[in-house]
Amino acid sequence: MRLIDPLMMEFDREASTTRKCLERVPTEKLGWKPHEKSMSLGQLAWHLATLPHWVANSILADGYDFKSAPKQPSEPAEAEVIVKTFLEGVNGAKAAMVELDDDRALGTWTLSAGEKVLMSVPRLAFVRMILLNHSYHHRGQLSVYLRLLDIPLPSIYGPTADENPFGM
Repeated sequence: MRLIDPLMMEFDREASTTRKCLERVPTEKLGWKPHEKSMSLGQLAWHLATLPHWVANSILADGYDFKSAPKQPSEPAEAEVIVKTFLEGVNGAKAAMVELDDDRALGTWTLSAGEKVLMSVPRLAFVRMILLNHSYHHRGQLSVYLRLLDIPLPSIYGPTADENPFGM
């Protein structure tokens, strides 16, 4: 088994749950914010949906520079585009991870803003921190937004008040 394989299996399971959450985002609420300092529902869902694209497009490189990177598109006006974009990114991220042999997976990947290094870690750590942990963080925020909007929550790591995968 390659070093990346357990992370790929985890990503595959978690992407299914993230998709279920993104599918519940209503177009008519994309501009809603729980607080003035918060991202809108559309911004949050779009960020979560585009994380796999970002990983897919940068993991095989030696890093990513925010200053020289192309400007990211703003969130779409339709929630269906968010889900479609997420699914495309999932496929791209999986394809990129397949290319990581153990040596490359342990190779250094650097996130920078011009000359300023923000982090320099093995690619495996980048996958763990951004594709997985960072996504879980934002999916948790998304679940709170959905609850505040009284949108039924899917099962994430077990039953919610709206859905019980155990049939109880």
